[in-house]
Amino acid sequence: MRFPIPVKSTNFPAIISIHMKKGIFIWLLAGISYATFAQSPVHCVIKTNLGNIAIELYPAKAPATVANFMRYVDKNLYNGSSFFRVCTPANEATRKIKIQVIQGGNVPDKQALDSIKIETTKQTGLLHKNGTLSMARSGPNSATSEFFICINDQPALDYGGARNPDGKGFAAFGRVTKGMDVVRKIQAQKDTSQYLVTPVKIYSISRVNKSKSVDVILIH
Repeated sequence: MRFPIPVKSTNFPAIISIHMKKGIFIWLLAGISYATFAQSPVHCVIKTNLGNIAIELYPAKAPATVANFMRYVDKNLYNGSSFFRVCTPANEATRKIKIQVIQGGNVPDKQALDSIKIETTKQTGLLHKNGTLSMARSGPNSATSEFFICINDQPALDYGGARNPDGKGFAAFGRVTKGMDVVRKIQAQKDTSQYLVTPVKIYSISRVNKSKSVDVILIH
């Protein structure tokens, strides 16, 4: 019995090359898709005794700041903390540079993680607008757990703003997407020298699956 003589393919290298190119293209596409997904906004909900606040964070613009905040979230370190300070037109009346914010996230010192380098608004392009989330700090690169939420636009908190004497401003990293009425309710609580007489409890801050309706979460 005679077997057919194999015919050598003259375009074999070309076929391999095409397949390799296709494989590389698919691999690159997968890598780009993963990178895009990894940098997508992160959604969380802050549950308090006065209501819930939905927030959106921007790791593509403020990666270190978002990563720091999410370390506290994922370790449940914000659970049981509070919103404890408010800046209002009344209690800021004597300040030259006035702001309106609520401040929270006061975890115990023994649970505080290492401070982070400031990502300024000049670097990120995230300005202090109505509903912006930003990190509280004293000196440069001193932010740990505490954060604040702006009520109305607060340009004095941006890079070059005069609220902090060093001029670096504060590190904005997200915004409120739902629940500004709760933010304003917190701001309206009774205070003494900007510190709430009765701090507003933060029951938890947790990640939210984007596919899950925020409306459903907010009514629970």
